[in-house]
Amino acid sequence: MASPTPTNPAHAHFESFLQAQVCQDVLSSFQGLCRALDVEPGGGLPQYHKIKDQLNYWSAKSLWAKLDKRAGQPVYQQGRACTSTKCLVVGAGPCGLRAAVELALLGARVVLVEKRTKFSRHNVLHLWPFTIHDLRALGAKKFYGRFCTGTLDHISIRQLQLLLLKVALLLGVQIHWGVTFTGLQPPARKGNGWRAQLQPSPPAQLANYEFDVLISAAGGKFVPEGFTVREMRGKLAIGITANFVNGRTVEETQVPEISGVARIYNQSFFQSLLKATGIDLENIVYYKDDTHYFVMTAKKQCLLRLGVLRQDWPDTDRLLGSANVVPEALQRFARAAADFATHGKLGKLEFAQDAHGRPDISAFDFTSMMRAESSARVQEKHGARLLLGLVGDCLVEPFWPLGTGVARGFLAAFDAAWMVKRWAEGAGPLEVLAERESLYQLLSQTSPENMHRNVAQYGLDPATRYPNLNLRAVTPNQVRDLYDVVAKEPVRRKSDKTDAGKLATGSAGTQEELLHWCQEQTAGYPGVQVTDLAASWADGLALCALVHRLQPSLLEPSDLQGAGALEVTAWALKVAEQELGITPVLSAQAVVAGSDPLGLIAYLSHFHSAFRGKPHGPGPASQGSPGTPSAVLFLGKLQRTLQRTRAQENGEDASGKKPRLEVEAETPGTEEPPVPEPSMPPTPPPQHQEADAGDLCAICGEHLYILERLCADGRFFHRSCFHCHLCEATLWPSGYGQHPGDGHFYCLQHLPQPGHKEDGSTGGPEQLELPTPSEDSMPPVPSAPTAPQEGANPVPSPIQPTRRLIRLSSPERQRLSSLHLSPDPETEPPPKPPRSCSTLARQALEASFVGWGVPAQGPQGLPSSVLVDMEEEEGSSLSSEEEEEEDVALDSDLEQALLSLAKNSGTMNKYPTWRRTLLRRAKEEEMKRFCKAQAIQRRLNEIEAALRELEAEGVKLELALRSQSSSPEQQKTLWLEQLLQLVQKKNSLVAEEAELMITVKELNLEEKQWQLDQELRSYMNREETLKTAADQQAEDQVLRKLVDVVNQRDALIRFQEERRLSELASAGGAQG
Repeated sequence: MASPTPTNPAHAHFESFLQAQVCQDVLSSFQGLCRALDVEPGGGLPQYHKIKDQLNYWSAKSLWAKLDKRAGQPVYQQGRACTSTKCLVVGAGPCGLRAAVELALLGARVVLVEKRTKFSRHNVLHLWPFTIHDLRALGAKKFYGRFCTGTLDHISIRQLQLLLLKVALLLGVQIHWGVTFTGLQPPARKGNGWRAQLQPSPPAQLANYEFDVLISAAGGKFVPEGFTVREMRGKLAIGITANFVNGRTVEETQVPEISGVARIYNQSFFQSLLKATGIDLENIVYYKDDTHYFVMTAKKQCLLRLGVLRQDWPDTDRLLGSANVVPEALQRFARAAADFATHGKLGKLEFAQDAHGRPDISAFDFTSMMRAESSARVQEKHGARLLLGLVGDCLVEPFWPLGTGVARGFLAAFDAAWMVKRWAEGAGPLEVLAERESLYQLLSQTSPENMHRNVAQYGLDPATRYPNLNLRAVTPNQVRDLYDVVAKEPVRRKSDKTDAGKLATGSAGTQEELLHWCQEQTAGYPGVQVTDLAASWADGLALCALVHRLQPSLLEPSDLQGAGALEVTAWALKVAEQELGITPVLSAQAVVAGSDPLGLIAYLSHFHSAFRGKPHGPGPASQGSPGTPSAVLFLGKLQRTLQRTRAQENGEDASGKKPRLEVEAETPGTEEPPVPEPSMPPTPPPQHQEADAGDLCAICGEHLYILERLCADGRFFHRSCFHCHLCEATLWPSGYGQHPGDGHFYCLQHLPQPGHKEDGSTGGPEQLELPTPSEDSMPPVPSAPTAPQEGANPVPSPIQPTRRLIRLSSPERQRLSSLHLSPDPETEPPPKPPRSCSTLARQALEASFVGWGVPAQGPQGLPSSVLVDMEEEEGSSLSSEEEEEEDVALDSDLEQALLSLAKNSGTMNKYPTWRRTLLRRAKEEEMKRFCKAQAIQRRLNEIEAALRELEAEGVKLELALRSQSSSPEQQKTLWLEQLLQLVQKKNSLVAEEAELMITVKELNLEEKQWQLDQELRSYMNREETLKTAADQQAEDQVLRKLVDVVNQRDALIRFQEERRLSELASAGGAQG
């Protein structure tokens, strides 16, 4: 094709405009283009049509075709939908520019103000499929040829701003640089309109600009007056971003990107990083764009230990302030982490320069994130109405590890533009606000999976993007407070009290209600007479009666004959914890002595909330509140299994013998009952233990208030004290261990292994045997103490089936290594563990694409329907324009397998499409896994912060109740009710925390199974005759571990299935 005529200055200016990579170059080339064409810039869609009519050579036509296709959508009404609407957009970030483009396409007059004068942010944004399609449709490849050509879908903020700026300029958006929006100037009298207060003094044309729509995209630190912002807090989270120079050498292009690896499921990577560099991270991401971009979450103690932070400060702003951060140490930290993550293949890492000419690296705090309570408001004065909308970070600050910022930001920009269209159509203010808030409710729930699959149909109309859309979810009556006749108070920031403020359903609201419930549950038991919540429980019989009422299979009242009060109480507390999931908040001594009545009330209220729906008549009671204590119970059993397994392993190590692999198989036709946990009969505590031991933290020795008490291994701790001795991470059930040497608690990643030889194991929870919910692991009933027989082999009881030892053959081992567990078809199977793109593609081919939501292979072994599906998907998501994607290396055998597939089907011309789609799907799965892990981590952090708030409130109430004050009884009763409510809220949060930890366990087991599978394959691919004795022993060890992991995943699936059936049964009973 012929190039533009050099003598045509307009063509030269246009080509410079397309290729410009600096903000000032874009503006100057566009101004030159407008002068050459005698067009006034900032003139809206008429300006676009004038430029298009005069630039009709091939390079320009390809861009006009794209923009015309977008502008031709019916929703824009040929650019006449909002011709009488005047808009002011604040902020030229990606979301502000995207909103300005949509408003311009609607035909509105759009003025945009930006306080900066250049784009300098190198940080890279993850793109969802619809954002890629949206930007391609706006001509992204014309402005930026490398758009989405890497192994992951992303773009730097600077490049995204540049290409959107070019589109906005072409569509006639008027842009003013170096102008700061400081507030609104209401109309002084009737007939005047709303104006903006701007700094420094703007030109007269801008200062006198009257508008009826304001779209704020100025970032999280600026929200227009009248909006309320909620703060969502988690525990301290320190992020580090680093941008290194990308020389685009051959070596650099071959370094694979990292869509995200998280400690929550890949502890071995971070353990290796810690050993090699001393760096302790929670996650790390690497994108290759204009720069080599790394972002990671670092632990505070590691930053202090390595000298990155000079001093520890409780205030986050002071902790991460420039005076407390050592720049050189921070740079060494980021270099070392980046070098380790890329195996040193990037060579010498040189920092890119930021806007101030300094190394582009920063440490930031994302402990708290801001979210606006509402997305829009209407203000009216002297008859002039102003519609205000929020987009971008001032609407919702994104949680960066999820990669949702730009995608949800674009969705909010579309929703805001749709609101403006409805406003221009004459819809009432309350109707417009109600629709906008209905859409806002969907925003935080959106993901690529729950939006419409066909991204090509996405448009301004929300129905094209959101399935099951309900624009009347919020009624006009509910948004009356968003319609002001005058401006309200300045923006208010309030802490998110969602977790800590909502009442737990079914909580024991009053002391009398709790007492009445306990009396109903214990009625009819001999020797039990509950008249209060203190002395009636001292002999332990009432507590045992309550346990028996809720789970009759755990004991018989006759078994309590002759047992002392302390023994009975201790046994009841233990059974409630190990079989009902009710963790104690006071010791047996405190119950018997009656020294902690508030603690007893709090403990009994936990029973009430967990079993509140049970009938009062005699007979067994199954657990109510489906799943609430089940997760806590499951993790508690898992923790005890961990301790038992570790003790057994230490015993094996001491003997110095490692047995060859032998797998126990049950005799056909028999069913083995679960092996009970070895536990000693409950006996009175040692004499030196004081009666109020539950009031003191076992670590710091300080007083424990009720809401602060965390019970672990039969002792009580402050939650803040119960953390890893090395990394200070919060410890959760099934995720910690106590070192027998120093007595400290550690997370499994940092737990020392005394006497263990290095065998490549991380000592993680994947090595444990998961208990099932039906496991009969209750402690023995009170009886005369018997001396345990240490070291003796247990004699099989008559009910145990006989066992035989088998040795697996090589084919059997192969089948085991490829085993994929799946639950009942009605349940959702555990997510497959995404790996590198190459590995994911391999797994896809080996499984004939089963598990990707597509049919299995065809009659000749060829998954033709799958390949057609892949081809259609690729065709719908990618245009036929130039594709400059970088070549992603695949393993040679995988490449050969895919080539053979194409040759056998006679469709070699489709091979590139299949290969590209295969890798794209693999990348999506990899990103989903990382995002899921980070969402869990963020929620765990939020729960921890909410629990701290509850503890602080609970301490105040408990002090007031325990003080010998002259407060009226009515006031004390109110305080007690408030304390009970806090206890219920805490129990609810702890239950949610346990649910999340089970999901973490799933991720861990998936990762472990994949690692062992790969290791086992490496051994099986060797010739048997070439294997040494050490190789054979190592292979046996790997297979043993793989068997354990498979059994654990099976147990976890059974647990989830049993709970699901229990929930269905409970729901059916409730309906009945």
